[in-house]
Amino acid sequence: MLGPTAHVDTFTRDNLPPADQWPEFLLEGFDYPEYLNAAVELTDAMVEKGFGDHTALIGNGRYRTYKELADWTNRLAHVLSEDLGVKPGNRVLIRSANNPAMVACWLAATKAGAVVVNTMPLLRKGELAKIVDKAEVSHALCDTRLKDELVACAKESKFLKTVVGFDGTSNHDAELDRLALEKPVTYQAVKTGRDDVALLGFTSGTTGSPKATMHFHRDLLIIADGYAREVLDVQPEDVFVGSPPLAFTFGLGGLAIFPLRFGAAATLLENASPPNLIEIIEKYKATVCFTAPTAYRVMLRAMEEGADLTSLRAAVSAGETLPAPVYQEWMEKTGKPMLDGIGATELLHIFITNRFSDHRPACTGKPVSGYQVKVLDADGNEAPRGEAGRLAVKGPTGCRYLADSRQADYVKDGWNITGDSFIQDADGYLHFAARNDDMIVSAGYNIAGPEVEAALLAHEAVAECAVVGAPDEARGEIVQAHVVLAEGQVPSEELVKQLQNHVKAVIAPYKYPRSVVFTGALPKTETGKIQRFRLKS
Repeated sequence: MLGPTAHVDTFTRDNLPPADQWPEFLLEGFDYPEYLNAAVELTDAMVEKGFGDHTALIGNGRYRTYKELADWTNRLAHVLSEDLGVKPGNRVLIRSANNPAMVACWLAATKAGAVVVNTMPLLRKGELAKIVDKAEVSHALCDTRLKDELVACAKESKFLKTVVGFDGTSNHDAELDRLALEKPVTYQAVKTGRDDVALLGFTSGTTGSPKATMHFHRDLLIIADGYAREVLDVQPEDVFVGSPPLAFTFGLGGLAIFPLRFGAAATLLENASPPNLIEIIEKYKATVCFTAPTAYRVMLRAMEEGADLTSLRAAVSAGETLPAPVYQEWMEKTGKPMLDGIGATELLHIFITNRFSDHRPACTGKPVSGYQVKVLDADGNEAPRGEAGRLAVKGPTGCRYLADSRQADYVKDGWNITGDSFIQDADGYLHFAARNDDMIVSAGYNIAGPEVEAALLAHEAVAECAVVGAPDEARGEIVQAHVVLAEGQVPSEELVKQLQNHVKAVIAPYKYPRSVVFTGALPKTETGKIQRFRLKS
């Protein structure tokens, strides 16, 4: 049963999935009061706990304390509710690169009782329109440097009527900032229910109509009080860095919710691209880094002799599978643990992970406390240990799509079916096999693309690669490798043969790539995930 709501605009609650299509939620140990505003917990409540003078956000040449962040977000919340007419439950879209102002806008809108939709800075008018229409967004806050596409979208939208600019740099010289200057630094935040929707996370790489995942105020705290507390053991002295956009829940958790929940500091830099992360870690003495495996690979290439990563205590990898060669090279070069994990926008953040005391190559670890997992065979029964099957998970977070018939595909018998194939070994450790749509069926053999990728990445000539199934008359599909060569390597037929023979020597010979395509770059999402579907087409 859902608890009380503060939403005047009940759109999100009205569009939750039917109760019989919900996953089972395992909430034992996650006890929150009936009324809860996640943004207050991450700002004003932290000041009350004595963190007022601690650094909360680093970015744009400034260090902002928790007291400054609380004051800033309170002023912005006044503007939203008093000047812009945002009502509790209205959807507010935010468009910005990763910077402190984006975090402040997200927190302010959450304090005002809005349902926030964080979006990628690279989205164009047509892509924004799909999100606006799906979520019936009425208000948008936009970095003034990115307003053109959003204004163009609003002109044709029957929902989006208010677009207000903020300054994503340190000047605070835009309409939203000027209005906020006139406001008091205290704000009576909307008394939202713990079961009120606080965030709509749109899934990445969706083809067709976009899927919006619905997350409650309680969910935003659960991922911190679960994964971040148990696995990362976040301390007030920690400094977080990373490259995933805040528009994705992996980034929002790792670069905002986790540090702010425990009085730590979040480094939010627009230039935090993979090659720059080494320098950023050195400069800010970062202790926790969040990014995707492809980014760690770029970091390894950019690492000069003498890169000083002594401050770092955790490198968190998620977004796609972590190939064993990347893990091993990272451990050799840095001596720092790399914690591979898997999460999903539907479940908000990481639910299976390695631990500081227990991490190994080509292994995703064990479930985060509170989560249960099983591997299902083709008939939906639990697969024997050692056999690949579909991953099913349930815990304190789970899938609730906004008004979407695909809810019934994702949730079966109370379990979230994630779209990943895993193998669970005899000791209970989980090993990624493939995205369910990355399994290549060639001449009757099931071949997991990531396994072939890991073999190729172990060859010195390969900088990056992605493996897909290509149609073949004789075999149905063949394994096709798209390869970015390391510096100084030249494409040739001879090199193709070398790579094929290398794969045959490392894994079962039938898995070798019968087609090798050399390319200058692989198509990726903004989080660094390789878009294999584009290679297939």
